[in-house]
Parts: sequence; structure tokens; C-alpha cells
Amino acid sequence: MPKVIRVFVEKKEGFDVEARQLLSDLRDNLGLNIKSLRLLNRYDVEGLTPEEFKRACDNVFSEPNVDNVYYETFHPGESWRIFAVEYLPGQYDQRADSAAQCIQLLTQGEQPKVASARVICLLGSISDGDFEKIKSYIVNPVESRIASMDKPETLDMPVVRPESVKTVTGFIDMTQQQLETYWASMGFAMSSADLAFCQSYFRDVEKRDPSITELKVIDTYWSDHCRHTTFLTRLKHIEIVKGALSEVIESALSEYYQARQEVYQDKIGQKDITLMDMAVMGMKLLKKRGLIPDLDESGEINACSIEVPVEIKTADGVYTEKWLVQFKNETHNHPTEIEPFGGAATCLGGAIRDPLSGRAYGYQAMRVTGSGDPRTPLAETLPGKLPTRKITTGAAAGYSSYGNQIGLATGQVAELYDPGYVAKRLEIGAVIGASPKDNVIREIPQPGDVVVLLGGRTGRDGCGGATGSSKAHTSESIDTCGAEVQKGNPPTERKIQRLFRNPEVSRMIRRCNDFGAGGVCVAIGELADGLKINLDNVPKKYEGLDGTELAISESQERMAVVLAQKDLDAFIAAAAEENLEATPVASVTREARLRMEWRGDVIVDLSRDFLNTNGVTQTADVRIIPPNPSAEYRNTVPAGLAVIPIADAFSENLGRLEVACQKGLVERFDASIGASTVNMPFAGVYQLTPEEGMAAKLPVLEGETDNATAMTFGFIPGISRWSPFHGAAFAVVLSLAKLAAMGVDTSRARLTFQEYFEKLRNHPERWGKPAAALLGAFIAQKEMGVPSIGGKDSMSGSFNELDVPPTLVSFAVGTTKASEVGTAAFQKTGSLVGFLPLPVDSKTLLPDWKATKGLFAKISSLVKSGEILSVSVVREGGLAAAVARMCFGNKIGFAFHGDIERSTLFAPLVGSFVVELKEGDGCLSGLQYSLIGSTIEDPAVIIDNCELPLDNLIAKWMEPLES
Repeated sequence: MPKVIRVFVEKKEGFDVEARQLLSDLRDNLGLNIKSLRLLNRYDVEGLTPEEFKRACDNVFSEPNVDNVYYETFHPGESWRIFAVEYLPGQYDQRADSAAQCIQLLTQGEQPKVASARVICLLGSISDGDFEKIKSYIVNPVESRIASMDKPETLDMPVVRPESVKTVTGFIDMTQQQLETYWASMGFAMSSADLAFCQSYFRDVEKRDPSITELKVIDTYWSDHCRHTTFLTRLKHIEIVKGALSEVIESALSEYYQARQEVYQDKIGQKDITLMDMAVMGMKLLKKRGLIPDLDESGEINACSIEVPVEIKTADGVYTEKWLVQFKNETHNHPTEIEPFGGAATCLGGAIRDPLSGRAYGYQAMRVTGSGDPRTPLAETLPGKLPTRKITTGAAAGYSSYGNQIGLATGQVAELYDPGYVAKRLEIGAVIGASPKDNVIREIPQPGDVVVLLGGRTGRDGCGGATGSSKAHTSESIDTCGAEVQKGNPPTERKIQRLFRNPEVSRMIRRCNDFGAGGVCVAIGELADGLKINLDNVPKKYEGLDGTELAISESQERMAVVLAQKDLDAFIAAAAEENLEATPVASVTREARLRMEWRGDVIVDLSRDFLNTNGVTQTADVRIIPPNPSAEYRNTVPAGLAVIPIADAFSENLGRLEVACQKGLVERFDASIGASTVNMPFAGVYQLTPEEGMAAKLPVLEGETDNATAMTFGFIPGISRWSPFHGAAFAVVLSLAKLAAMGVDTSRARLTFQEYFEKLRNHPERWGKPAAALLGAFIAQKEMGVPSIGGKDSMSGSFNELDVPPTLVSFAVGTTKASEVGTAAFQKTGSLVGFLPLPVDSKTLLPDWKATKGLFAKISSLVKSGEILSVSVVREGGLAAAVARMCFGNKIGFAFHGDIERSTLFAPLVGSFVVELKEGDGCLSGLQYSLIGSTIEDPAVIIDNCELPLDNLIAKWMEPLES
């Protein structure tokens, strides 16, 4: 028997959907004359008898009714061109790993070694140049490579015993010039000033040279991703340039200063003015005033956490239980840019792990992305970039694959299109989790406690991810950053979800941290002041990893858990029942130092006080340029719609990229997993009306509940391009308006922000953009009385000379009753339809805050009571697109009454409402509104005496992104 056995598996004709999709992709995007394409999965297996291998072929590698199987060799014929693709060594291959696990279940023996590759066969007039173009299009060198067509003798990876960790000899004696040279050669994310600070520490305190591991650990610890160094930069001087709208920004800055005084009082001199301080000041102010009674705080939480009462109905009666609802947003912009599938998949994985580390069961996810035009021809792809289409489709596949496998309902998916996101993609995952409060025990780790590493094993994938995500993207990133991108393993994370849902297990955990950015050094290093970590005990995917790699690798699906020594055996046994590895790797010590040992050597020995400095405090000046009021985006009719007939403009508006239907994208994601979803992403009999947000019932362990959580997002790139200040304020307003449209009480909502800006490069005007945005968001929180209790910043949105648009996305979370959630689809014919514009101050161009609060309260109340049958919030596409979308779900027509100004029809009047009324307009008394028309039986939109059939409008709306 040969040591390695090989098999090829190909879908039979009619089931070869993926092969046909790839053929179409190559024809459309490369413009090549390819007649036919065949796609096969190749498996090499070691460790099976011929009988076991045959069983594996019939039950694991293939489905006999839909697959053709070829043993040992495959060749389609002389006219075909053929190549194979495999993951880079060290990258996690889920196909091979899952196959190996399934075979072990089948044979009840040792797990065999399995390697997989994709074999692509092409027929047509393909020159050598075309063939190379195809390979470079399919193979992303960050994650994969061309595989050999020869069968290997063995699947054992060659293991080279790693060298001992080196000391950076002479480091403490380096001159400034030598230090600068060393800093440049190492590719550190920390600044050269940080490295000089390290030199002083080792020279004056430790009185020795550091190990290379210590410098890498410090670099990881102090990275922007882990320690928000950009957001914690001290802002020395804030200048607001004089202009027509400078006063409103000056007023916001003044109110921020007043809030600092109220919050910090006599300690104000100890608190630097920073972007971070601006980001959290709204929450701190409202908390100081006692207006966030539901906020759940601890020294552990990585996610936003609120306490909510949940009413549960069982056969024995009804009772109320305290639950913790935790939510978090996460970005993987940089990884998704260079490796779309893995980057987007681990974006969701990272978002889940934050509430999961708080013992919350994830049950709801949202995905918001920003992209350039995905229809851009391949020939126009910038050097050093992946094609926009490939990023968009690959990222969608990665995120949906992870969410669908882990069993997380993705309730809303939206992609925002802006040319600026060609600089770097925006990839956000947001997750809500919940658990009974009694299941969450939080205690301060004590000396003698043990730290257990739970879940996945450590590999080279993810080395440098924290520091890499803090860097600007360059033309070389695709070639040099492969190790920074991780490959997710969703089945393992699902096992952790199940384990942590066990109350007995959950209550053993004193403190927990997920392996997000930073690996062992951060995930374990943050758990206690004093730690002794044995890196030899860290489970590995393969041999050959050195001490530095073990310390900083960010391999996914791992948790660091602090337990009392007495609970260790029971915890490991419970983990084993879920087929999870749980390994003690560290202990809590009295001395406040982070120590790591590897192969008997102490390779890290750092003072906690030094680590907690987060390096040298950077300083920057800020210069905010106020916007030009005459260019206000919110009141601008898109070019081309101002001069053509209104009926034509109504149709053309739906075909704009910013407005076009994204149903094909949304349907990649399963919104029904878990059976707790309240509203599907698209409403109506025909499922064609996008809902304003997502809602799901709390995942109670027994009985039934009507309690639900709802989440929405708000952000319009065009407004933020015009004014980051107004863009952030309206992002908050839009997220809250959508909650109101769902029937949620916005006064009790809680926010979390995602900031994403260009690399600031110590340029005051570049610093002015996030500063202005955070001031706008601060004013919105203060005036609406709704705090942002969490968030995430990413300040690396640059590619060479290109920058992303100023981005502050507001996510809003509220609690409601599932039975009271509203819809955006017209419900019946003969209804009056009203338009309620967002009240705006003509001087500041900000919302009239008092009137806005009243409007939102009224809308949510009328939705709950059923007096408003359906409601849509105006955004890109204006009132016209809102009405059209409301029609599509049930194919209920609409007739406009009288003339409506184009600015009202087509401008993105963010925060305004279109409402379908149950009976007359009496319920809108006291509000500013106009009756714009009524629903009709004829499936058409009637405007300007023209009848536009809904089917034609739907086709126009769906066509732009159909491919």
C-alpha cells in the first residue's frame, strides 16, 4: 500500500454550480475565450487501510449521487490546461481538517493526515500569457499557492527545530542613529520614540539587553489595535478655521470642555484631551448624571453590556429573570483587503468572541461594509490591489460561511459604495449575545489561580495581526502580510459557545479573555498583573514554532480562562465533552510581572507598570475645517436627476449604485438560524422590502419570551465627506430613526461606534477629521440622551496616496417586544401615506434636537400601537426610493398626490420618515408632516401623471448588482 493515497472528486453535470460560476467569472472579468472549465477537489490521505479509504471516499470525500470520483490520477485530455491550488503551509485548511475529523468518526481509530487542493481544468484558446493571468487571478499569494501535481511520499511537514530566542545584543548601548536603523529594519508598528523608551527601560530598570521576543511582545501590546495609541494621542491644540459653519463646531468643542469639567472635576488636570476622551465623554457625562442605570460594568468586559429584565413563560407560569445583553462591533479592514475570505470570516469570529468571553451566547449578527464599485473592470485594478469585485464577493463568502457554520443568524447585511473605499475596504461585523446574569461570575484573579487555554491550537497564521492592522496599506502588503491574516475555524468556536452556555461551566470562570489581537502575550497577559506563562504547554497545530511565534500568534477560536485550582479538572472534563482541548498554560503570581518561559529559558520578563505605560504618549495638533453650507450633501439632488422628467428620474434613481438592491448579497447569509429571528432582512410576500434593522428574541434556555433585541446602523459616506462633524451626528440620528421605525423606544437605546479614518501622519488637518466627527457624535449623544457605551477605532484607511472617506458608523441597540416590531413594507391598499421630515436647524444644519426626540418618540409609539402600519426611513435615494422599497415587498402600488419637489423626492434627507397610516392622519397631530399619496391596488407607482409598473421598477433596482 502506498503511504499516501490520492483521490479526485468532481461534481456531476448539473450539480457543478461552482465550476460554472468560476467559468462565468473568468469569461466576464478576464475576457478570455474559455470553452469549458472543470473543478475538482483533490485529497491526499495518509494513515488509512485500502478498506478504510474506500469507506472515506463514499461517505466523506464524496456524495455518490452527485459526485464523480477518480482514484490516484486524473487527466481531462490533451487539449486541456490544468493546475492545482493549495493553501500556504501553516494556513488552516478547514476542508482537510473537517475531512480528517469525519474519517476518524467513521473508523473510530487514529485521525489520519489529510491534505487538500483544488484542481482547475481549462479548455479553449488559452495562450501561455492567458494561462498565467488566470492563475494570478485565482491564486491570492497571501493565502495560497500553485500546488505540485506530483503525489508526495508523506504528508508529514518537515520540522526544523527552532533556534533559541536571541538577545538583542548591545541594544541598551545603541546610539540614536543605530536605534533608528534597527527600528526601520524590524518593521515595528511602534514608533521610534517608543523603541527609545524601551531602551531606557531596559538600560535603567532591567539593566540588560532585551530578547527579540520581549520587543515583539511590547510592539504587539502597544499596537494601535490593542492599545488605541492613535486615539490616546494627547491633542495639544485644537484650531477651528473660521467659516460659515464654524460656530456650531466651536459650540460643540465648548460643550465638550464643559462636560470634561463636570465629569472630572478636580482631577481634570490628570486627564489628557484625546480622541478617546471625545469618544467616551458622552457616555461619561450621561453616566455621571445617572442616566445609564442599565449599564453593566466590570474590569473584564470586552463588549458593551447592559442589564435587562426578561419575562419568561413556562408551563409552570411566568417569571422575570435578569439577563445581560452584550454587543460588539469589530473591523477587519486590513485583513479583508489582502485576503477577503479569511479576513471577513475572522471579522465575524472576532466580533462573536467579545460577548462570548463575557459568557454571552451570540444569537444575532449584522454586517456593514464599504467598497469601491464592484463592477469596476479588472483592467482598472490598481497595482498592488486585489480587484474590487474579488474583494466584495470573497468577503461575502467568508463572512457568510463563518456565520452560517457557527449558527449565528445574520439579520442585516448592507454594503456602502464610495470611491474612497478603494483605498481600503471597510469590513464591520456586529454581534449581540445574551445570558442570564446569574451565570456570569466575575472575580479578581488570585495568586495560585490557573490560566487555561481553551479551543483551537496555535499556528503561524495571525502572527503580527495586531501590529499589521495598525499599518497603512501599501503596494507590497499583498506580498508581505500573509501571516497576519488568519483562517477561521467556526466549528471550534461553536463548541465554545455551547460550553459557555452550560451554567456549571460558566460559573467556574473567574475571568476570561478572547484571543483577538495579540495572541498569548495580550489575551493571557491582560488577565492579571502577575503571570507566569509556560509556552511549552501551548498546544500547537504543528511543530517548529519558536518562542516568539507562540507568544504573539493570533490563531483563532481560542479563549484564555482564569480558574481556581480546585475547578481545573472539572473544567477540562466539561471541555472534553464538547471535544475541546483545555490546557493549563499559566499561573497567576503575586509579583506584578509578565513572565514567559520556553524550553527552560525565560524569554519575556517585563514589569506590569512598564507595559501599562502603553509607550510614549504621542502628541498632535488638530485643525478642523468647517464645511461649506452651499455644498450640503443631505439636501443635494444627485447629478442627472435634476433635469430629466420626474417619472424617468424616479426610475433612474433606483438604478444608482448607492440605491440598488443587494438581495443577492443578503441571501448568502442565513437570517433564520436559531429560530429567534423576528423580522427577516426582506419583508413582504415577495420578500423585496429591506427592513430598517434586525430583531430577534432573547435566547432563553427554557420556555418562551416576547422580549427581543433590535439593532440598526447609521452612516452615509456622502454626508461625512462633506462634513465629518455633521456626518457623525446624522449617523447617530439615522441609527436611532431606524430603531424608532421598528417600534423601539429610542430614549432607552444604547450605541456603539465604529471609527475608520485615513492614516493621520501627524498632519493637523487630517487629525481634524476624526476630531470633528467625534465632536458631532458627542453632541448627538448629549442632546438625544443616548450614550455610546463601546466602539472600535481603526485609523489605517490609506493606500499610498488614497484615503477612505471619514467614517463613523453608529450602531444602535434597543430592547422591545417581538410582537410590537414594525415593518417597512406597505400592508394594504387604500392607506394614506405621510412624509415627516426630520426637523433641522437652518443655522447649524444639525437636527433640532428637542423636536427630533419628540418625533422619534411619537413614531415608535404609533408603530407599537398599530396606528402606523409600515414605516421607512429616508436615506440614499431619498423619499422616492423609500416609497419604492415599501411598494416592492407586497407589490402594493402607490399614487403620489400633487407635485413634490425634486429635493424632497431624491435628496438623502436622512432621518425623515415615510409612514403608512391605518386610519386618517389624526395620529400625526402636533408633528410637521405632509400627505404625499396613498397605496393603490394597481401594482405601479403613479407620479407626474405617469404609471410606472412595479415589475419594471424592481428590475431597474435589481439590475446594477445582479451579476
